[in-house]
Amino acid sequence: MRRLSIALLACAALAACSPGGGDRPLVEDARVRLSAVSDAPSAGYFTLKGGKSDDRLLRIDSAVVEKIEMHESAMDGGMMTMRPLKELAVPAGATVTFAPAGSHAMLFGIDNRITPGTGIPMLFTFASGAKIQVEAKTMAPGTHDMGSMEH
Repeated sequence: MRRLSIALLACAALAACSPGGGDRPLVEDARVRLSAVSDAPSAGYFTLKGGKSDDRLLRIDSAVVEKIEMHESAMDGGMMTMRPLKELAVPAGATVTFAPAGSHAMLFGIDNRITPGTGIPMLFTFASGAKIQVEAKTMAPGTHDMGSMEH
């Protein structure tokens, strides 16, 4: 009975971190292309869907990653440039995509136990107070098929 109670409390805690009923933003299709070099950052991609009100993504954290930064890529004078994003606007009802050659997350210091096919827990924190926990699928270095993956 005690184990059941602990399990139910754990489920309730996880439910508090998950998106609900369209009121809050939604995070879908989270995936990470692991770096071929162990001390180089890996790239994270996902899709954000805005809730009923405008919001801002403030940060992404993970228990198995030292630091996650949001970055924006753009062409500048024929050269691809990248700059960090302190936060990201997520307009109500809009879809914001983090994808190769565009906005993306840089994951620094991924735990060396993470290998292609294992999941990376990621916690997305929004200005509204919403906290959304997802598990990002990991892909091998050099994988080019980073489109929509099964959940």
